[in-house]
Order: sequence, then C-alpha cells, then structure tokens
Amino acid sequence: MIIRRWFAVATLLIVPISGSYADDSAPLDVTQGDVVAFIDEMVTEHGFEPESLRATLSEASVKQSIIEKISTPAERRLSWGEYRKIFITRERIAAGTTFWLENRAMLERIHKETGVAVEMIVGIIGVETYYGRITGKDRVLDALATLAFHYPPRAKFFRRQLVEFLILAREEELDATQPMGSYAGAMGRPQFMPSSFRAYAVDATGDGKRDIWNNWADVAGSVANYFVEHGWRSGEQVVAQATLGHGWHGGAPDAKNKLSAKQTVAALSNKGVMFATDLPGDSKGELLTYESARGKEHWVGFHNFFVITRYNRSSMYALAAYQLGQEIAGKVAKHAG
Repeated sequence: MIIRRWFAVATLLIVPISGSYADDSAPLDVTQGDVVAFIDEMVTEHGFEPESLRATLSEASVKQSIIEKISTPAERRLSWGEYRKIFITRERIAAGTTFWLENRAMLERIHKETGVAVEMIVGIIGVETYYGRITGKDRVLDALATLAFHYPPRAKFFRRQLVEFLILAREEELDATQPMGSYAGAMGRPQFMPSSFRAYAVDATGDGKRDIWNNWADVAGSVANYFVEHGWRSGEQVVAQATLGHGWHGGAPDAKNKLSAKQTVAALSNKGVMFATDLPGDSKGELLTYESARGKEHWVGFHNFFVITRYNRSSMYALAAYQLGQEIAGKVAKHAG
C-alpha cells in the first residue's frame, strides 16, 4: 500500500545523520542507546537471538535521501491536476489494459472470491508500482532503520514497522537484508508496509507462500483482501462527480484531504450538492473538492471511496486509483467488443 506516502505531519524535521555522506549513507550504529533498547525489546518480547539480530541491524544503512523524500511526499507538494497527470496517462492505461487482459482469469477469480471489483485491484497496482515497474530502490531494512532511529516525527510508527518486518522475515523465512521497497519501507508490487503484509497478505495460489514481489495472484489477492478487511462493499458505488447548484449554501469548499464521510447523501443533496447516485438517502457521503488546471472540481465520495483511503491516506490517491481503474476497464471493454 504505494506507502506509504501518507504522513500528516504538521512540522517536519530533517535530522542530520553523523558520518560521511559520499554515498549518502552511514552504517546504523548498533551501540546507539535507542538501538540497544530496541534489540533488548526484540529479545525479551519476541524471542530473537541478540547476536544474530545485532548482526542483521549492523547491515542496515542510514540514508539522508530517505529522510528528505519522506519529508516532501507528492500528496502535499502537488495540486490534484499535477498529481493526476502522474498516474492517469495513456502509457499507464495501456499497461493496465495489457495487465488485465493477460491476467483476466486470475483477476476474475479473485473478484468472485472477494467481491472487490477488478478495476479497483488493477487501479491500485497501477498507481502503486506501475504494474511492477516501480517497486522502490531502497532496501526495506535501510528505510525502516533510518526512519525508526533518525526521524523523530515518525520514529514510533517506524519502530513498530521495523518490529513487524523482522518478525515477518522470520515467519516467511526471508533474509531481512534482501527485500527491496520504497523509501518508507513499503514492499513489493502492492507496496504493503510490514504490518499490512502480516495482517492482509494472502497465499492466493495455495503454494504455501505469500509472495507479493513476484506472484501476481498473491499480489491481486492481497490487495483485494486488504479492501475486504477494511469493509469494501461489493457492487456499491465509489464516487460521483458533483456540481454545486444554485441552492448551495455551504460556503466555498476548500481542497482538503478528507478521509471519512461525515455527511449523508440526503444531507448533501439538501445543501445543494448535485450528483447522481442510487444509494439510499441515509448512506454516508462526503463532498470532496480538488484543485485542477481548470479550477475547482467537486466529487462526492461514498463508503467505498473511504475504504480506498485506508490503503493510502490521501483523497487524491483514492480518486487517482479509482479513475485509473475506470479508464482501464473502458479499454478492456472495447477490446472485448
């Protein structure tokens, strides 16, 4: 889950790392107080062998580039119009169409088993890693060690992810120094954080492994399972484009990162928001506003839209993943015709 790029930190610190940076990195100091405490915790609470764990962590590199990247995620730097141009391209739509057609039987099987729409699975994988083309250039161990011990604004979160990653490596019989991922430690083709891997990744082929790096069935099945576990409702509308009618009396809406629906379909309609849906009036909905090249555009997100934001805590991400999936579904339908 393309990471995770969703940190809502009001004041971000770029923390200098001691050492030489000819190659942008320095070895993790395993004698550093908080690293020593972390090792002790892993031994006491999770049964790790101290010398082996110390040896693994001593292989980690602390990288300034990771801190710089996580301090400026695209969702905070770009407008919706700029952000959309990254993901909704002819090339990515074509790649997604090819991916769907080549994996049609597998994708339809997972849809039948989970109720998650194929276009949603395909949209997520397309935004996250461009169908496996962009899976990250940092070792997961480096990313998590850097952020756990040298990035105070999110140190608690990333230490938990480092715990999860080391347990995951033990459970899955992986060499912890090998897996590659994003600058935030998101892994594989669906970009799962370690905690998400342990909780939601599935073996969709029955071979006894959860391989989100190489096995497309496991990747698609894991994305679908993530959605199911977060309340996806099969066949239910995700979002509807909207306009503000003459009766609108809610003031000028701002482009904010909304992650939950606090209104209802009926309440929004009564306020003068005009949109099309077959959902009942008491269904949850929220007015979303985005800054595009042509000015503000408005949408209403329903329950399933905010399930997407659980994958990545950005309403821009959710709309991009949805729209990419819809564009690809249209191309697939034309191909079948």
